[in-house]
Amino acid sequence: MIRVLIADDQAMVRTGFSMIISAQPDMAVVGEAADGVAAVEMVRRLRPDVVLLDIRMPRLDGLEALRLLAGPGVADPARVVVVTTFDLDEYVHTALSNGACGFLLKDSGPALLVEAVRAAVSGDALISPSITVRLLEHLSPPTAPRDDVGLSPRELDVVKLVARGLTNAEIAGRLFIAVGTVKTHLASVQTKLPARNRVEIAAWAWERRLVG
Repeated sequence: MIRVLIADDQAMVRTGFSMIISAQPDMAVVGEAADGVAAVEMVRRLRPDVVLLDIRMPRLDGLEALRLLAGPGVADPARVVVVTTFDLDEYVHTALSNGACGFLLKDSGPALLVEAVRAAVSGDALISPSITVRLLEHLSPPTAPRDDVGLSPRELDVVKLVARGLTNAEIAGRLFIAVGTVKTHLASVQTKLPARNRVEIAAWAWERRLVG
């Protein structure tokens, strides 16, 4: 079972997410938190497989809670999917920098929420398609579009497709290679950048204007 913890200050949102997650045969909600402090405490105590985390919460906002749970320097980072009403550029930038495994808008729908949980568990990441390009392309000022970390041409091909939001299966189909080969390339890319997940790979590509 995929164990999910939900952190949101709105009871109706927690209830809705809980119903969606609990309806999946391989998922279970193991806890609910109404503020950031409680979320951090519960995640550390319960060690869920995935955390669904709101940004605007009392006592401790979601982005700071995310930094404590998955940010740079955290020895055993939690898999956190940020789910928010606000698609502000600075929120996405901060979330990615602090180790988020996904970024969804609350109106993305049940199917995308479930897909984001599964992606986080499998080591992938998902960002709401409606904001992927607009937000990632404005993460930072333009930098020289060069490969300065030793990526091979094929690895760069994979990185560019990751930055466009394609799944491993879609990348494999586009490049006429096996899904396992895509995973091998991604593992190599993560080591070379370094990046902890495909969200950080996508951010790296957009910051260097490798896609446009």
